[in-house]
Amino acid sequence: MGKIKKKFSEGSSRTYTTRNRALRKLQVSLADFRRLCILKGIYPVEPRSQKKANRGSSKPTTFYYAKDIQLLLSEPLIAKFREHKIFLRKLQRALGKDDLTRAKGLEARRPEYTLDHLVIERYPTFVDALRDLDDALCMVFLFATMPTVSKVTNEIVEDCKRLSTEFMHYVIHSHSLRKVFLSIKGIYYQAEIQGQSITWIVPYQFSQNVPLDVDFKVMGTFLQFYRTLLGFVNYRLYTTSNLSYPPKVDQSMDDSAAGLGSLRIEAKRVEDLIKSAQSSETTSETAVPEVAMTKEMKQRMETLGSKIKKIVAADTAASAPAYESVGSGDADGDPDDESQRSDSLLFGKQVFFLSREVPRYSLEFVIRAFGGRLGWDQSSDGGSPYAENDRSITVQISDRPIQGHQFLDRTYVQPQWVYDSINARRLLDVDDYLIGQPLPAHLSPFVEYEEGDYVPEAASKLAAAAGFEGEVTNLKPEDRDQSEDSEEDAEDAADIDGASADEDAPDSDDDDEEDEDEDAIAEKQHQKQLLAERAGVSFSEYQQKQTAKPKPKASGKKRSKAEAEEEERQKIAISMLSKKKRKVVNRTQADAYKKAKDVNTLKTRKAQAAKGKKN
Repeated sequence: MGKIKKKFSEGSSRTYTTRNRALRKLQVSLADFRRLCILKGIYPVEPRSQKKANRGSSKPTTFYYAKDIQLLLSEPLIAKFREHKIFLRKLQRALGKDDLTRAKGLEARRPEYTLDHLVIERYPTFVDALRDLDDALCMVFLFATMPTVSKVTNEIVEDCKRLSTEFMHYVIHSHSLRKVFLSIKGIYYQAEIQGQSITWIVPYQFSQNVPLDVDFKVMGTFLQFYRTLLGFVNYRLYTTSNLSYPPKVDQSMDDSAAGLGSLRIEAKRVEDLIKSAQSSETTSETAVPEVAMTKEMKQRMETLGSKIKKIVAADTAASAPAYESVGSGDADGDPDDESQRSDSLLFGKQVFFLSREVPRYSLEFVIRAFGGRLGWDQSSDGGSPYAENDRSITVQISDRPIQGHQFLDRTYVQPQWVYDSINARRLLDVDDYLIGQPLPAHLSPFVEYEEGDYVPEAASKLAAAAGFEGEVTNLKPEDRDQSEDSEEDAEDAADIDGASADEDAPDSDDDDEEDEDEDAIAEKQHQKQLLAERAGVSFSEYQQKQTAKPKPKASGKKRSKAEAEEEERQKIAISMLSKKKRKVVNRTQADAYKKAKDVNTLKTRKAQAAKGKKN
């Protein structure tokens, strides 16, 4: 007789565990369990059969993988949470007894913990951290614009501002920004760092109202981990680019609200590299060889800084996309390598001036990321490197329909021109973006049009101007009409060729077809005579009545013979499929029909709107 198996010892009941069993196993509270799961990246799961996973019970509950809970048993954060609870009990007891001396001593010895080991555990490689950086950036940029309240301390807000500014400075330095989109929620950015596309959203710089229905404890736990992760990522990005981290802050520029210009990005000095190389040497070497080695190293290190700069500049220029610079600015580049490298970028030869009503925090970031230089109105913030009357300014960005005074040697455009030029990867014509002009549609660069999609007219114009060929979705509307006409002409020519080919067929086939046609006509004639006899009228009168009836109008375009045969062939092929595959095909056809219907609805609305404007 075999060994009797215990009930619920294998299968789903062993693979999954409920939250209550996990709490009893870990001996932690529900709040600490939630913090552990968020920090470790453990999330609830949905088993295939809840009744089997819950050991026969159908009561609704939350399930986790049993292996994940087993992994939490060895987590050192559990001990840190318990130490913190003991500290809070001691502090509360001391305050209850008015023992301020003991309370101050306990506060000085408050237990602290770090999440460094969790970052290394969850992201074994740096590429894994970059792939999961979208949510971290969104959260950090959100809290960087939050007001200081009881739930969001000033320390958290300042740390988020520092981390977000450091990341933006790296994007500017590496010129890795690719797409920008202004939406109702905020401004979407997309950067490409080490082959990974990172997308995040930044709220507009308005006063934020802290909602009352948001659980800031849960968001604070996520933010605690994301701050640690972003600190690691920023350090790695700066060090791999031979930049000193953290970047230095110019206090005078920061006090004058210079924004991104208050940080100073500096490359690592050659002296620091020499010191780090010398510190790694062992002390077992003799004195004379050590001195000789140091002199030789100093001779080699004298030119190391310039070589590293050239290598980094070459790598950045190779990774940056090629842009079509058709601007009208003639600003001369500086003799430095950085300015010469930025001239090949989109805004490399442009000098911008921002009026006080435009969003400077966003325009400064995107313009500098594409090699441009800029100044701003002193009435909004200080620290501007260019005054408004500077003769080197080529473009002034303003959002007022009427300007008090204008300089004739510069172009006045609206802010949307900068973002649309970035998404189009070339400098657009400024005629549509002049002051007081109605702006064109701001299209999302994250939308990829497929065959059958509705393509806005602005997207067709941009695609045609960019020089794309071969796809209907990238043509202008008039080009599409010409292509459709050419296709119809080709079909007609094919039908004519087919007809001429049929005429050249053997006579025997023609005779057979004629005999079949005569038999069919005779059969129809006989049916009509029977109907006339049943109606009690002569055949000639019945035929006159039939010809006097109005013929129904043909709905839609008349299909060709080839189209009808192709449709019949598709129906036969679908009917021969299995039931499961037939459902998939029918669902696909229904989706395509719905998509075409939506496209026709949008085209109709567009035509009605255009007709209303004309009237």
